[in-house]
Amino acid sequence: MYVCGMMARILLESGAETTRVESTIDYVGKAIGVDLNCHATMTAIFISTASESNTYLVKPNVSAFNLQKVDDINTVSRRFFAHEISFMQLEQQVQAIDHKVIDFTWPQKIFGAGLVSVAPMLLFKATWGDLTLAFFIGILGYLALKWGDKHAVAPYLGAIAGGLVISLLATLLQQMGIANSAANIIISALMPLVPGVPFTNSLREIIDRDIISGLVRGIDAVMIAGSIGIGAILGSFMVHFLIGVL
Repeated sequence: MYVCGMMARILLESGAETTRVESTIDYVGKAIGVDLNCHATMTAIFISTASESNTYLVKPNVSAFNLQKVDDINTVSRRFFAHEISFMQLEQQVQAIDHKVIDFTWPQKIFGAGLVSVAPMLLFKATWGDLTLAFFIGILGYLALKWGDKHAVAPYLGAIAGGLVISLLATLLQQMGIANSAANIIISALMPLVPGVPFTNSLREIIDRDIISGLVRGIDAVMIAGSIGIGAILGSFMVHFLIGVL
C-alpha cells in the first residue's frame, strides 16, 4: 500500500488523470494477487484492500506537471504486471523516479517558449517582423510568468504578470510603428502561458465521469487563463492610457 501510494502520488503530481492513477494501482494489485481499491482526487488518494480494514491516505501537492515521470511510472508498472521485475525492484525504481529531478535547462525552456510563441503566427500569415517580435515577446512573457510564480505570494499573479508584459510590449511596439498587428502577436506570445495539459485532463476526467477531479482541474485552468487575460487587458489599457495622457 505504501509503494502504491507513492506511485499514485507521483502520477497525480506529474499531471496524470485520476483514471490512470486508479487503473495503475489496480494493475499492481492484480500482479501480486491483492484486491486493491484506489480512489484518487486532486486533494487526496485513498488506497485500501478488500481483505483488511486499513486505509492508506496520501495527500498530493498538485502544482505542476512532468509527463516524463508519468511515462516512467507507467513503464515500471507494466514491467511489474508482466512479471519482468520483482516487487523489491519495483519499490526501488519507484523511489528512484520519485527522487529523480527531470527538467530542462533554462536555455532550453526559453528557446522552447520562443518557438511555441512563433507557431500560431504561421496561421496568421504574419510578416517576418511580427514573427520575430512574437518570438522574443513570448520569451519575455514566459520569464515574467516564472518570476511571478517564484516571488508572488498569492496564486495566479505570475499568469497576470506574463499576460501584462506580453500585451504591454506588443501594443507599445504597434503604437511605435514597429509591429503590424499587436493582436496577432499577443495571441501567439500567450501560447506558452496557456494551461493546455490541465484543460485536456479536466475534459478527459469529466468524460470518464470523474466529475469532482475534472471540475477542480478545469476551474484551476480557467482561473489561470482568466488571469492571463486580465494581464493582457491591463497591458493594452496602460499603453493606450499613457498615449492619451501624453
